[in-house]
Amino acid sequence: MIRPLTTCVAALMLALPAQAETLRVMGQPVATGLIQKNVEQPFFENFAENTGLEGFTADYQPVDVTGIKDTEQLRILKDGLFDIVSLRLSQVSRDEPTILGLDLVGLNPDYDTGRKTVEAFAPVVDERLQAKFNTKLLGVWPFGPQVLFCEPEIASLADLKGMKVRVYDQNLAEFVSLLGGTPVPLSFPEVQQSLARGVVDCAITGPSSANSAGWPEVTAYTLPIAFQLAMNGYGINLDTWNSLTPEQQDKLQAGFDALTDEIWTYSEELFDDAVNCNTGAEPCETGTAYDLKLVEPSAADKELVGTAVPNVSFPAWKEVCDATNPGCSEAWLAATGASM
Repeated sequence: MIRPLTTCVAALMLALPAQAETLRVMGQPVATGLIQKNVEQPFFENFAENTGLEGFTADYQPVDVTGIKDTEQLRILKDGLFDIVSLRLSQVSRDEPTILGLDLVGLNPDYDTGRKTVEAFAPVVDERLQAKFNTKLLGVWPFGPQVLFCEPEIASLADLKGMKVRVYDQNLAEFVSLLGGTPVPLSFPEVQQSLARGVVDCAITGPSSANSAGWPEVTAYTLPIAFQLAMNGYGINLDTWNSLTPEQQDKLQAGFDALTDEIWTYSEELFDDAVNCNTGAEPCETGTAYDLKLVEPSAADKELVGTAVPNVSFPAWKEVCDATNPGCSEAWLAATGASM
């Protein structure tokens, strides 16, 4: 009787579905808008389908509902408190300045250039994150060109002299200082009220994120010149990654490749539409219509941002990055083929 019983139990076990494995995921803030809402969150809500990892689910929580600061994301991943994190790269760059090499001020004036930069330098960032933060980089994507919003009247970048300007990373802060402005680091959820109260005169972000967060309600002017593309990325705890079989790793990577590629395309669509929405132009299909004054970038503005890499952003970043990661700037020059 023992052998038939054992055979029956084994057959029953094979017939039962495997226990689902849940990955803990920290996402982008809800406040950032449509990329988080329409692309990122649906991907994780249908995680098994989008990755081909049967039996896997994702417990997805936007960072702004976790009670955890986005500046702590790399430490969170290193400690394994989350398995996958939608990394806010500029916010975590203080822990790892190498990351800023993906998006120095003036480096990525358009999406095509940004893709080339990521393709060249992301492997260097990945190697560093694996070594220092027990994190594998699964992909990098942009919120889109980061542009200027101001309440006081402006006609060009030269008008930022003496103004307080919200920034989100040290490289951008250096550039604002060069213009004679006072850089003020603020997290994204703090900006709208800070503009309303006059804590800052101007702020920099993508037009779609600004629209979603109501910045046009408390500003009057926008100057759509791309300081940066606001790169973000997906990181996975290296222990979690190594626990997967090679086949599972391939499926997961393919899923994130598709996700990041979708965001690149969607980001560009959002940018054009959001500029229209913010300035009362048509078509406006993805946001709220406002009536900000559109300030066309002057030739001097474009030249200034265009020369930022050799004159400001690379020298400032080189000093900080090489101090914490010797050889950082040399790796960047070799990867991007730039000459300084």
